[in-house]
This record gives sequence, C-alpha cells and structure tokens, in this order.
Amino acid sequence: MEDIQKLTNQLDAIFHPSSVAIVGLPRGLKAGKLFLIALLEQKFSGAVYPVHPEAKEIDGICAYPSISAIPGSVDLAIILVPHSSALPIVRECAQKGVKGAVLFTAGYKETGTEQGRRLEEELTRIARASGMRLFGPNCMGLYVPKGGLSFFPGLSSEPGPVGLISHSGSLANILGRIAPQKGIRFSKAVSLGNECDITSADLLAYLGNDAETGVIGGYLEGISNGRYFLSALRAASRKKPVILWKVGLTPEGGRAAFSHTGAVSSPARIWEAVARQGGVVSVRGFEALTDALMGFSLLPDNLGDRIAILSGPGGMAVSAAEACGHEGLKLAVLSDQTRSALAEFVPPTGTSLSNPVDVGLTASIEMDIYNRAGRVLAADSGVDAVVVIGAGINRDLNESYTQAMIQAHQESGKPFVMVDIPGGFEADLAQAFCRSGVPFFNTVERALHVYAELLRYQAWRRKRHE
Repeated sequence: MEDIQKLTNQLDAIFHPSSVAIVGLPRGLKAGKLFLIALLEQKFSGAVYPVHPEAKEIDGICAYPSISAIPGSVDLAIILVPHSSALPIVRECAQKGVKGAVLFTAGYKETGTEQGRRLEEELTRIARASGMRLFGPNCMGLYVPKGGLSFFPGLSSEPGPVGLISHSGSLANILGRIAPQKGIRFSKAVSLGNECDITSADLLAYLGNDAETGVIGGYLEGISNGRYFLSALRAASRKKPVILWKVGLTPEGGRAAFSHTGAVSSPARIWEAVARQGGVVSVRGFEALTDALMGFSLLPDNLGDRIAILSGPGGMAVSAAEACGHEGLKLAVLSDQTRSALAEFVPPTGTSLSNPVDVGLTASIEMDIYNRAGRVLAADSGVDAVVVIGAGINRDLNESYTQAMIQAHQESGKPFVMVDIPGGFEADLAQAFCRSGVPFFNTVERALHVYAELLRYQAWRRKRHE
C-alpha cells in the first residue's frame, strides 16, 4: 500500500510539470504527433523537448537524439517508441531523473504471452528502483487542463471538478471531447492502460484528497490489489462521490478486458459487495457514466426528495411521476397559494394544476407559461427541485425558454433539472443549460435516476460522518 503523502507529492509534480519530453515523436503527421499538437493547443507553458534519433527540429522545436542529451531536467516523458525499444528508454529516463513517464506503447501483458508479461515487470522494476512513476503501458496518459497537459487535440482547456480514472484511452478521449456539451469539466483525467505501476487505487487515494476534485469518475476493467483498492475507495467516497463503471463482470466482458489491458476480471457479486462497502455510485454503460458525471458535478449538496414536475406533454408528465415512484422520490404537495398562482395563467382545459403540473400544448407556443410556472413552483417552500420537460415550436421560443429557466434557477437557488422532448431542442441550447449549472437529460427516467442516486449518496455520506 502506498504512502499517501509520498504518492501525493509524486503525482502533484507529474500533473503540473515544468518540462515534457516526447520520445519517438514522428516528423510527419502520425498518431504520435497528436501528443505534441495537444500540448501546443493547451498552451503548455513549460519546456517541450522532442526526442528523435535523427531530426534536428520538429515543427520548429529543437529536437534531441536522446533523453540524456536534453540539457535541462525533465519532469514528464511521453514514450511513443515500439514496445521492443521501450526498455532502454525507460532505463535512460530513470538515470535522467525523470519524475513520471507515460508509456503509450502496447504489446505487454495484454498479449497474454510470457514475454509480454516479463517485459512489463522489468519496466516496473526499473522505474521503482529509481523512484520514477509509470503510467501504462498501453495508455494515453494525462489530461490536466490547469497544468496544460492533454493526451489528444480538441479537449477543453477549462478546468473543473471532475477527476477521471480510465483503463481505456479511447474512452477517456471520447468523454473528454463530449464533456463540454454536458457541462463536465476536469481537474485531472488519467488513462491507465495496463497499470503496471500507478493504479486505479493510487488515483482514488490521490483524487480523494485533491482539493481541485469534487467528483471522481472511472471506467475500470480490473482491480490489481483488492484490499488497497477498497481502502482507498472508502476513504475517497466519504469525502466526495465516486462514480464507477466496472466492466469484466461477465465471462464475455472478462475475456475482452484481458485482451485489451490484461485486466483480470471478477464475478459481478464480488464487485457488488465492493461497491456496497465502498460507497460507490455504480453505473453501467457510457451514457450512464456521462449522465452521472453531469448531474453530480452540477447539482448542489443537500438535495431534498420533494419533486415538482412541470411538463407540456401529458404522457411525459405521467412517466416522470412514475420514475419518481421507482426511484423513491416524492411528488411535492403544492400549496394552495401555488395552485392559485398557476391558475392565473395556465389554460383551464387540457391541463392540470396538481403535481405533475401539465401546462398543455399551448405552452409550446406561449413559452411564458413555462417560464412563469417554473418560478411559481420554485417559490413553493414544499418543493426541493423542479423537473421541467418542454420545448417550443421554433428556435426563438427555445432561446427565450432557455434564458428564462436559467434565470429562474439562479434567482430561486433551487435545483432545476431539464429534460428534452425528442426532436424538440437544439443541441447548443441544451449545452447552454449545462454551462449555467442546470443539467439537461434526454429522458425523465435518466434525469430522475441520477437525481435520486445523488440524493442517496448524500444521505450515505451524512450517515458515515455522523
């Protein structure tokens, strides 16, 4: 088990390096060039050292034939050479005093061969003997917007509260690219690959104590040290939500995980016990993970379970009420004053002033009905959160609706949760909600499931503290 303070000091230095060497950087536009493009795009403020055996410069940046030839110190090395050439490079990095290295190269234990396993073990031995930390092999590495690090072009440079741990580099990259659409911003995102040295448990221990991280998310294929993992998980989840998508719980998924990162799978019942003991918010699937990261990072602490539903489509209002019941949430009892206020502007036919509040088809044309109803519901002391299902018949109406609902949320101080009507809402306006701290979901079931999961987590954490 790691010394937590020592681990924290090591990772802090690697996540905020003053210099980065890219070993095996190609001269042409090949996959490895993306790491340089990403650093330049993020405006990394430190020194960048391309390492190439022949090139004098790459893209106008002075290149060096080896790590040892670099005149200054190197905090982080990104190693792109083939697996058969990586061992001497890692040895040279250790001699240079490099603090951390990302091994993009694959071909180790995930191959299932004895040679691949031994190569990986030797890499780890060399790194640990010198105090250098390794990420990977078979990984994308680090995305730290505040530190100017990125493992792929096109990722946001705006930091935020979400820490991500992923055994899949491509999944971390995809999530990073769509995150701004969901209002998700990252403190640190790490692709671990085979995790020969730095593990998911290490990152749970680190992110659990990281002041810049408020929510931890993860995609995990395997767990290498169960006792350490559970200890780190428990400590982290007592402080902040830990949302994990664990795969390899079926024979089919286990075989795929092993061939991907060499991960050893575990039966579903074991993971369920770990999740229960560790306080995990367990999700299944990419959409469930992104929904949860969005909701948990945008919704506030101290949620209540009394929900007011505001909807134009009557069927979706009923389905939202049904979802509340399935999730253990309560339909708020509206006060007489609230119902009277609604009656002043909600059409008398084809509508309902009980909860759910059904404002009818007219509201998709006269959007002020939605806007006024949202404010009235939020003002009711018996309402903890407002779930709104709606859209206008054109973009102009949707723009005014978006602005009004964001304003109602900000003025009331109560959570608003927005739900799309399929085919009815523009993607950029949905993003405007998320950027303003209002989560926007595709279905009422997904919206209320995330809300209820966060409510349950908050109750669990309060109980542990008490």
